[in-house]
Amino acid sequence: MTWSFTADRPIYMQMQEQIKLFIVSGIYPAGAKLPAVRDLAAEAGVNPNTLQKALLELEREGLVYTQRTSGRFVTEDEEMINQVKTELAQEQILQFLKKMEDMGFDKTETLELIRKTAEEMK
Repeated sequence: MTWSFTADRPIYMQMQEQIKLFIVSGIYPAGAKLPAVRDLAAEAGVNPNTLQKALLELEREGLVYTQRTSGRFVTEDEEMINQVKTELAQEQILQFLKKMEDMGFDKTETLELIRKTAEEMK
């Protein structure tokens, strides 16, 4: 897995978002055991405490849970995972629409451009 961080927001928040992406994309499927905190932190190149904070937030949201002595696991609630996936997609769409608007495209022009581009990809 590739981890990437920017300086504009706290690392734990970026980790939280990236782990969500790993979950909704199936890298960590429903019910899967997550790697140990130290291993995952080493892979991402961050302090284990930073990763711990991200995982605690994901637990608070219900996407991850802890089983004592067994580790952390992805929720088995497929509906929740799909809801998070939809929310993440909607955030990306809103950002895209805002950028297109900033370039002078209205929604109709943007949708037409998307349609034409999708047809060219066939």
